[in-house]
Amino acid sequence: MTNRTRDGISLSRRQVLAGGAAAAALAPVGLRAAHHGGGEAAKHKLIVLNPGHFHAALTLRQSHPRLDDVVHVYAEDGPEVESFLGIVNSFNARAENPTSWDIRVYRGADFFERLLAERPGDMVVIAGKNDSKMAAIHRLHGEGFLVLGDKPWLIDEAALPLLAPTTSGAPLAMDIMTERQVETYRLQKALAARPEIFGQWRTIGDKPTVSLRTVHHLYKIVNNAPLVRPTWFFDTGVEGEGTNDVTTHLADLAQWMTGRDEPFDYDRDVELRSARQWPTEVPLDIFSQITHRDSFPRALQGAVSGDVLNYLCNAHIAYDLRGIAVEIDSLWDLALPPGGSDTHLSVLRGTRAEITVELSAATDFTSTLSIRPTIPARGFAANLLRALEDQAERYPGLDMVNEGGAYRVIIPDGLRTRHEEHFAAVLDQYLGYVDSGSWPANLGPDIVCKYTLLARAKALSHQAG
Repeated sequence: MTNRTRDGISLSRRQVLAGGAAAAALAPVGLRAAHHGGGEAAKHKLIVLNPGHFHAALTLRQSHPRLDDVVHVYAEDGPEVESFLGIVNSFNARAENPTSWDIRVYRGADFFERLLAERPGDMVVIAGKNDSKMAAIHRLHGEGFLVLGDKPWLIDEAALPLLAPTTSGAPLAMDIMTERQVETYRLQKALAARPEIFGQWRTIGDKPTVSLRTVHHLYKIVNNAPLVRPTWFFDTGVEGEGTNDVTTHLADLAQWMTGRDEPFDYDRDVELRSARQWPTEVPLDIFSQITHRDSFPRALQGAVSGDVLNYLCNAHIAYDLRGIAVEIDSLWDLALPPGGSDTHLSVLRGTRAEITVELSAATDFTSTLSIRPTIPARGFAANLLRALEDQAERYPGLDMVNEGGAYRVIIPDGLRTRHEEHFAAVLDQYLGYVDSGSWPANLGPDIVCKYTLLARAKALSHQAG
């Protein structure tokens, strides 16, 4: 992998096919063919903008037949860009299925304007500081670049006016929603669409119709090495608060599970009922392990008590989505337990069954899908088995076992994918949309609705506090 400054390069803007209104089924996780519906097309030339988050590197975990191996990076100098280069270099150097990325880096405070002036590619990946991300995506879109942006795009209501013009047409701007690639979530969505199994969304009772909960960890292992986070990750004025970050995935899953591809509109479809946030206490010694800094920087002093940082990163949001009660809990613990992982819980409650995805110590940290009938129904097991067989083209070998009145779906190990693999799958899906010239009609409106919800939830939580 080479690292060198690029000077004097000016490429014309790629003309992106207009369109983008055709609905699409779930895109397969595997990589697409090297061309889409018609002859061989020129490869896209990728630019990475100021990669402050490790997700930027994970989009390059696999080579892609539709991407040129030369990748241009425009960034401010510092440890974040070095971390990005280290991860990508490990992909190039691995023994099995190595990549061959040729990384060319410009470092400087004027990195954004330099990118716009030189234009060495047609597609930009952005994953970094969240306070300026929406403005950058909006500017890139207006300049004619394709944009694949990590979540969250914004952290407060001030940036909301930029959403609609950025997502309403070509060139395509899309956020990286990796949870949609998880096989248990995809199967959960498919089973919830089967009335003979799920029935209808249950709208009565004391439990929400959709419950989504995740616990992430500040200190964790990524790409087989301890993850070093920048100090600004703990600055809620830059990174965002509990309502902004991982919570984006949960709000997205709620829309994806319930929406049936009909575009969401916040004013019409959402009733925000409550939102609250609370901190995780981060002792200085843990902070130092995570950031490799021996003291809290000045920017964080307002949240420091003694040797503890009160990091406002946890959130609970309750709202109605087209009359379906949704509750979201997004939590952060300090460090992964030995042999553990981030945990997830997704419960969909129907009139015939509850469908649950769980990843926790109780499931040996394996994402597990189970279906519990809520009313006696003759032929339920046969209907469920038929529904699983209908997934055989994408998920061959599915089976099930009855455990205490709930049916656990047996997923062959060869079908399971890891979080780090899902970024390449999202990239492939994105390129499929771009090269076909069409994407789901609800893609843009759903992005607008999702981030509007989270921005309004943040504001509500401060009013309640």
